[in-house]
Amino acid sequence: QVQLVESGGGLVQPGGSLRLSCVASGSIFSIYRMGWYRQAPGKQRELVATITSRDSTNFVDSVKGRFTISRDNAKNTVYLQMNSLKPEDTAVYYCNSRSPQRDYWGQGTQVTVSS
Repeated sequence: QVQLVESGGGLVQPGGSLRLSCVASGSIFSIYRMGWYRQAPGKQRELVATITSRDSTNFVDSVKGRFTISRDNAKNTVYLQMNSLKPEDTAVYYCNSRSPQRDYWGQGTQVTVSS
């Protein structure tokens, strides 16, 4: 079992920044990829960014150049730094971990971009 706890969401004005954190615990030794997904009201959940155990990263086109993903292995934490936020970034953001056996999900954190 893997437990994921997100934090860092909130309300921010367009053009602002937020940093999301995801702390992993439990059977983390088998995780080979961590990622962030988001789901806006009435839309399907979409992949935002991923980082592998070899620090290879991937981003959805809509956030390239604005978001970065990183990890601190000593703290078992993955971060999503979000800059130049837009209203269309408003969504619930979910942390994801991928192991050979299965995926795990956090409970989600709300990000609202509005003036």
